[in-house]
Amino acid sequence: MTTVGLLYPGHAAEDDFPRTEILLDTDIRLPLFSTGTGEDAYRPDVLRAQGEAARLAEGIEELRLAGAEALVWASSGGSFGQGWEGAHEQIATLARTAGLPASSTSFGFVHAVREVGASRVAVAAPYPQDVTGLFARFLASADVEVVATASGGAGSAAEACSWGPDEVKRLVREADHPDAEVVLVPDTALHTAAYVPELEELIGKPVLTANQVTVWEGLRLADRRTWAPVLGTLFATREPVLRTLEPKGIEVRE
Repeated sequence: MTTVGLLYPGHAAEDDFPRTEILLDTDIRLPLFSTGTGEDAYRPDVLRAQGEAARLAEGIEELRLAGAEALVWASSGGSFGQGWEGAHEQIATLARTAGLPASSTSFGFVHAVREVGASRVAVAAPYPQDVTGLFARFLASADVEVVATASGGAGSAAEACSWGPDEVKRLVREADHPDAEVVLVPDTALHTAAYVPELEELIGKPVLTANQVTVWEGLRLADRRTWAPVLGTLFATREPVLRTLEPKGIEVRE
């Protein structure tokens, strides 16, 4: 059995993760702890506050007792909102506190883009434009070229959580660009686990969504590869696309 612990901000689309467990149909377990969020708003200051160390520490002991082998901060905005250096510091603190390998959804996107062999991406984000821009700058710091973006203008996780497949498909179609090798859909408040292949069929290229990437990143840290095409291209390769060893990210054990 492989167990990946997830720290999830508040309550929105966390039911995507038990759904993912079922779709994986293996011995993978994804115990989740919902951290406090304070104000629910897609603003840079609020996103930074959601990612503070004290909030991330709330569920660590519970997830350790659940047998977690790795931890992922299952938040896009709560990680990239810290900026590139701040996001590294955030995860280093999480790893030291837990004594486990740790990462976040935002770093998961960086690693997943490399996994599918891409370097140019489009971003389809439900956020306001300024928050989408923060994610684009985060990706640029990782040498991922953002060739196009589309912002859905949602003001909160509660609003994004209310979106159905049609709204997400419309945003993905709007963001897609001929030069983009893959389209990224950040925000773990969006329900996407059930229809990633539909998004990929819509535009004819890989689509990486936040909850999908979060699980994949945790499994990467736990040295567990699994084949599940029902979760999209990212889970449909039996060997790494790039045929090179990716760094594990931040691993601190005490």
